[in-house]
Order: sequence, then structure tokens, then C-alpha cells
Amino acid sequence: MIANEPGPDAKPGALSRADRMPKDRMPKDRAAKDRVDKRATRGVRLSDPRIRAALYQLVLLLAVVWLGYEFWKNAAANLQARDVASGLGFLERPAEFGVSLSLIPYTETDSYGRVFLVGLLNTMLVSGIGIVLATLLGFLIGIGRLSSNWLVARLAGGYVEIVRNLPLLFQILFWYLAVLGTLPPPRQSLSLFGFILFNNRGIIAPLLRPTAGSAYVAAAFGVGVLATIGLALWAKRQRDARGAGMRVFWKGVALIVGLPLVAFIAAGAPVEVELPRIAGFNFAGGVRIIPEFVALLVALSIYTASFIAEVVRAGILAVPRGQTEAALALGLRRAQVMRLVLMPQALRVIVPPLANQYLNLTKNSSLATGIGYPDLFAVFAGTALSQTGQAIEIIAITMAVYMALSLATSLLMNWYNARVRVLDR
Repeated sequence: MIANEPGPDAKPGALSRADRMPKDRMPKDRAAKDRVDKRATRGVRLSDPRIRAALYQLVLLLAVVWLGYEFWKNAAANLQARDVASGLGFLERPAEFGVSLSLIPYTETDSYGRVFLVGLLNTMLVSGIGIVLATLLGFLIGIGRLSSNWLVARLAGGYVEIVRNLPLLFQILFWYLAVLGTLPPPRQSLSLFGFILFNNRGIIAPLLRPTAGSAYVAAAFGVGVLATIGLALWAKRQRDARGAGMRVFWKGVALIVGLPLVAFIAAGAPVEVELPRIAGFNFAGGVRIIPEFVALLVALSIYTASFIAEVVRAGILAVPRGQTEAALALGLRRAQVMRLVLMPQALRVIVPPLANQYLNLTKNSSLATGIGYPDLFAVFAGTALSQTGQAIEIIAITMAVYMALSLATSLLMNWYNARVRVLDR
């Protein structure tokens, strides 16, 4: 008689010893076979979390597609009822309005596509310069908050607490109306060294026009920049290999500034200076920086710097205090401790939230509409939209541009963050 089969005296329907055996003592092959049989007979059940998750995502996707289709159908019907043309053909029509600041040649007969390009360049100009100024000021204020000097620390703390808690639009209007708006008219302009003039029309400075031979100066500047980069890389390899290396800063300054200066003198000063002059009620000649640009740039830089200062302070405090004590014990000065020990380690904490502040500054530049600075939002999503009525196309293009600028900034900062992590290892 086989051990696993019921005996001859067993009652009908009696289970074998293997069937009565607990599952934890059942042979592995038999337990595996039972699990496979149960899975095969179970089928698809909503009690399975994975099936429920997939079903929810499918329902959400269908809902989004349906809402998008309904939006498109409703928008098309409304545009047709109001006899409003759709598409991007309006970009080729003449804009017929002026722009107070343009980095490229622009006239009122140019197209709306040209207006879009003008507004985009103006947005990138104020955002790029604002990021640089806010970073420099934010790092100085953040380090100043941790200074051992009582007065410096309190002034830095007061700056952060006051500026950070005031609305940005209020600060923009303050600089535009209360500061720049109170400057005298052009004929009573304030002068700096007799060349730079300040009045309620803006800041007027001499214009430098390159002449023949200026290419040599530009080439000398490029050579100086490349030589400085090569020297810095060589010094880094020497420092990694031997533990000591040469200082590159002042040598780089000599190459970047001194080499073009020598070329400038050797080429006979190949530049013409166009000084501003009074012509009627305004200035002619020179270069004019409109007050809207100055007010927006100053407000964005000062406001964003207050947040960057807190990011920098938190990053420095995240470095263990023992690092500072060890560096001081080795005889390093406090400036060297900050530059060589604390800041390289603090960058791991500083860089990710710093990227968010750069994105905020770029998006906050759209508040330029409040003072009439001709950025992308003001001239394209404002004036161009009101004239053409192409709301869907213009808003979609504007959203795509701001998203592209944010993604580009994030990509650059993520690359730098990866470099900082690699250097830390």
C-alpha cells in the first residue's frame, strides 16, 4: 500500500496524509503547485492593488482626453461663431505699435513674430542679469548673517526680514515711482564723472562704437579667457596630484584684462566714443537705459537675493562644526575656511533650492507689466493679444516659452549639481 493513499479500512471521502499535512510542512513542489493552481483559478479581481492602480490610471487618462476634446470643440465653436481666425498666420501680420526697448532692430511695420522675438530677448536680458546680481548679493548677505561681527550680522538679518516680507510688485513700484520717478528732467540731469547722466528718462551713458582693428582686441580677449581656463585646469591637476597648486585668480585677471588692454593700445584705440547731447526735450546720441528696466532689475535682484541669502546660510550651517574647528586648527584664516572648506561642502545643500530661486526670478519678471517694461508678457501676451484676439495661440506660445526657460534653467543647474556631487566624492 502506498503511504500517501488511504487504507482499505478508510472511510469514503477520507483525505490522505499528504492532504492533511499542514502547509508549512508540505513538500515544496506540492506547495508551489497549489499556489500556481490558485493563481490560475483566481482570475482578475479588483481586490488586487496593482489592477486597481492600473484601472484608476486608465480612467484618469480617458477623462483628461475627453476634457481636452471638449475644450477644443467648444473653443472651435466659439471662434467660428465670432468669426475669429485661428492658427499662427497672425505672426506674419504687421504689429503697428512701438516698443520702448529692443535689442534687435524693430519698427512699427514689423510683424507680430518680430514682436515676440523682441519681448523674449527683453525677458531673457532682465532675467539673466538679475540672476547674476541676485546670486552675488545673496551669497554676500547669507555669509554676512553668519559673521562674528555683531553689526554686520544684524544688518544682514534686517535686510532679509524686511525685503523678503514685502510684496515684489510693491518693491518694483517703489523703485520706479519713488526713486527713479523723482529724478530731475533731462536738462537738469545728475552727472557722474561728467559722462553718465541720471534723469527721469533713464540712465544715459556714452556709446562705444568699434572701428577697424577692434577684432584684434576681441581676439585677445578670447585668447585670455581660453588661457585662463587652461591654466585653471592645469592648476587643478597639480593640486590633485601633489596636494598643492598655484593661485590662478590674479593670473586670470591679468590674462583677461591685461591682454586685451595691450591689444587695444597696440591697435591705436580702435573705438569711437559717442557722447550724449541735449536735443530738444531729450538726449540724442549715447545709449539710454530706460527706467522701467532699471526698476525691474533692481527690485528682482534685491528681492530674490533675500531668499538666496537664507539658502546660503542654511547650506553653511549644514556643514558639521568640526570642519571649521579642524580648518582653524590647521592655521587657515576665516576667509580661507569659508572658501576652501565650508563653501565646497555647503554647495551640495545650496544648489537644489538655488535653482528654484532662479526659476522664480524668471517667472516674476512678468510683473514688468505693472510699470510698462516691454517683456514677453507685456508686448506679446498683452498688446499683441488685445490687437489680434488670438488668445489661445498667444497664451499657448507664452506658456511654452516660460516652460522652456524653466526647463533649460533646471537642466543647467542639475548638471552643475551633479558636478558638485562628483567633486565632493
